[in-house]
Amino acid sequence: MIQSKESMLLQIKELGDDRGLLAVVESHNSIPFDIKRVFYIYDTLPDVRRGFHAHYKTRQALICVKGACKILLDNINRKTVVSLDSPTKVLVLEPNDWHEMYDFTSDCVLLVLASHLYDSEDYIRDYDKFLEVYGE
Repeated sequence: MIQSKESMLLQIKELGDDRGLLAVVESHNSIPFDIKRVFYIYDTLPDVRRGFHAHYKTRQALICVKGACKILLDNINRKTVVSLDSPTKVLVLEPNDWHEMYDFTSDCVLLVLASHLYDSEDYIRDYDKFLEVYGE
């Protein structure tokens, strides 16, 4: 069994004036890890669910920079839904959280900052395997 950590919802500071708004994310400041990979999800149909996995080591920070979506989190001890509906909300997703993203608005752009480069071996895509790895 791998030790579990709690995913958390953070609020990042928003700066702005009459010219517009600015939100800043920085490794080890607003994001509690080194950022090694960045990707974004967009043009997802509202009835499509994505994710369906956990990780062995990768931590992620999810930010809906446009639009909104929901994230189902399951760390075996609790299941909860987080709504990302503001570019100042950051969901820090720990490896031990099985996650599913859904209810994407048509304009949703979900930015993902990852602590590790892509490695297919880091993904747990089978829920029974997830229970085996993170269960008690």
